[in-house]
Amino acid sequence: MKPDRVRLNCMKNFVTSMMGALAALVIFAGGCVLLFIGFLAAVAAMGGRETPHEFERGSFLVFDLATKISEAPPPIDWSSLGTRSDTMQLRTVTRALRAAAKDDRIAGVFITGDLSTTSFASGYAALREVRQALEAVKAAGKPVNAYLTFATTKSYYLASVADDLVMDPYGVILMPGLASEPMFFAGAFEKYGVNVQVTRVGKYKSAVEPFTRRDMSPENREEIQKLLNDLWGALLADIGPSRDLSPEKIQATVDREGLIRADVAQESGFVDRVAYRDEVYDALKAKTGRAGTKEPFKQVTLERYAKVAKDVVEAPKKSADAVASKPTGRGRIALVYAEGEIVDGEGDDDQVGSTKFSRTLRKLRQDEDVKAVVLRVNSPGGSASASEVIQREIRLMKKAKPIVVSMGSYAASGGYWIATYGDRIFAEPTTITGSIGVFGLQMDVQRMANNFGITFDSVKTGKFADTLTISRPKTPEELAVFQRMVDWIYAEFVAKVAESRKLDRAVVEEIAQGRVWSGTEAKNLGLVDEIGGLDTAIAYAAQKAGLGSNYRLVEFPRHKELMEVIQELIEKNVPGVARSMSVSAKIAERIESELKLLRSFNDPQGVYARLPLNLSLR
Repeated sequence: MKPDRVRLNCMKNFVTSMMGALAALVIFAGGCVLLFIGFLAAVAAMGGRETPHEFERGSFLVFDLATKISEAPPPIDWSSLGTRSDTMQLRTVTRALRAAAKDDRIAGVFITGDLSTTSFASGYAALREVRQALEAVKAAGKPVNAYLTFATTKSYYLASVADDLVMDPYGVILMPGLASEPMFFAGAFEKYGVNVQVTRVGKYKSAVEPFTRRDMSPENREEIQKLLNDLWGALLADIGPSRDLSPEKIQATVDREGLIRADVAQESGFVDRVAYRDEVYDALKAKTGRAGTKEPFKQVTLERYAKVAKDVVEAPKKSADAVASKPTGRGRIALVYAEGEIVDGEGDDDQVGSTKFSRTLRKLRQDEDVKAVVLRVNSPGGSASASEVIQREIRLMKKAKPIVVSMGSYAASGGYWIATYGDRIFAEPTTITGSIGVFGLQMDVQRMANNFGITFDSVKTGKFADTLTISRPKTPEELAVFQRMVDWIYAEFVAKVAESRKLDRAVVEEIAQGRVWSGTEAKNLGLVDEIGGLDTAIAYAAQKAGLGSNYRLVEFPRHKELMEVIQELIEKNVPGVARSMSVSAKIAERIESELKLLRSFNDPQGVYARLPLNLSLR
C-alpha cells in the first residue's frame, strides 16, 4: 500500500480508533470480573430451558414488538442457549405467524410493545411482509389483538391490522409523518481545517453533501420529498382499510394532533378502545379459559413458537411428498443475504464484503445440488469496485441457474448494481431503490496541519505519483483524473442497467442521475419486475427451476462456530456496556455512526455507488 494511501486511511480512523480503544478498556475491565461467571450462567441456561413444544392448546401467540427484525439470520441463536434475543430474522417471524394461522393449538395473536430499530433492521419493506403474515392469521378466522402504550409509526403500522386494537389511557401514538434529517459536517470541517473535494455524476447524487454543504441541495430536497410522499402514501394505503379510514382522514388527524393521545385515537378510529393493561389481560384470560384465576392467560412467545413453526408449515408437504422430501441434499434453493454496506475485501458481520460474498456465490454456482438462488438485498450500496466484483458472480450465476432478486427496505446504488441482472426482481412499495449514480470523495488536512505547525514535502517520479496524498488539495489536473474515473464508472452503471433491464439507454439516463425511488415508482420505471415479498421471490425461483414445492431452502450466511458464540455470549453478559440513551448519548451515537460509515469508504479507486449518507426515515 502506498504511503499516501496509508495516511488517507489513518485520517479516516483517527477519531474512531480512540473511541474504540476506550470502549475496549471499559469492556475488558468489566469482563475480567464476570468472564467465568457469564460462561457458567450460559451453560446452566442451556441445560435448563424447556422444549419449544411445551405450550397449552388454546394459547395466544405473543408478538413482542420490542425486537429488531433483521433480514439475515442473526450470527448467534441466543434462544438456543436459553437467552432471549433482541433480534429475530424476518423469515422466522413471518413463518411463525403463518404457522399460527394453521395451528389449531394457537387461539390467536396478541401484539404488544414498541419496535426496536437499528441499522437496517425493521425497515418498512420488511414490516409489510410481517403485516401480510398477520393478515393471514385474520384470514384464518383467528383474532389478532393489540395493546399499545407508546407507539411509533412502525409499531402502529403493524398493530393497525388488529381486530381489537386497545390503547393505554395515558398512551400516545407518535405518527406525525415521515421525516429525514441528514447531518452536515462542512462547518466542522471548515473550522478544523479539513478540506473536501468531490467528483460525481448525477444531479441527485447527494451522498457527498454532508461533507460539502450545511444544508440539503434543491435537487436532494426534491428527491427525498418525493420518496417520503411515496412511502407515506403506501403506509396509509395499508393502514386505511384495516381501520376503515380513508388516507385523507388519517392525514387530517396526524396533521391536527402531532402526538395522538389515547382518547383522540379512539375518537378518530385509530384504535378500537381505551383500557388498562390488566383489563386487557383479564379479557385474554377469559378467552383462554382462565377467567378469575391467578394464572396468566395461556400464551407462547413468538420466539419460542418459531422453533416448531417450520414443522407446522411443512407438515402437509412432508405427508404428500414423503419419499421426495428425504434429506438427500437434492433440489435445494439457496437464499443469500446481502445486508449492509458493500465494501472491498472480507468485510465485517454487518457489511457485504465483496471477497467473501463473491466466494459464497461462486460455491453456490458450482454446487450441482443448488438449483436456484434467491438474492435478498437490503443495502444502500458502497464501493463501486466491490459491487462489480459481486455483480460479475451474479452474471455468471445467471448462465448456470436461475437467480431471483428480492429487495428489502434498501436496494439502492451499489445495492441496485448487484441486483440488476437478476432473472426477476421483486420489491415492496416501500423499498428504497435506484440511486444510479457515482461519486468520489477526496479529503486533505493541509490547513489543519499548518495550524499545528506541521508541513509536508515530497519527491516523486511522475506528475500523479502523489495524487492520493491527504497533505494538500488536489490540483485541477488531478481532479480531472478522478472525474474521468467517476464518469466512466457511471457510464458503465447506466449501460449495465440498460442491458439487464432491456431499457433504452436514454431512458436509463433520464431516471438515473443518482435519484432514489420507491419500489412502486421503480416498478413503473422498469427498474423492478414485480411488487412482492421474499416468499413470493422464493416461490418464483422454485417454479423457474422446475422444483414446484419439492425443495429445501438453505440460507447464507451461516451461524457462527462454538468459540465465536462463547466469546459473544461473554460480551453480552458483561454489565455496564449498554449505553445510556440520554440526549447527549444519542448525539454521540449518531456521530459515531457517521464516522463508522466514513471508515467503510475503502474502494481502492475512491469511487462509490451509494445512497445519501445514512438516509434514515423516522
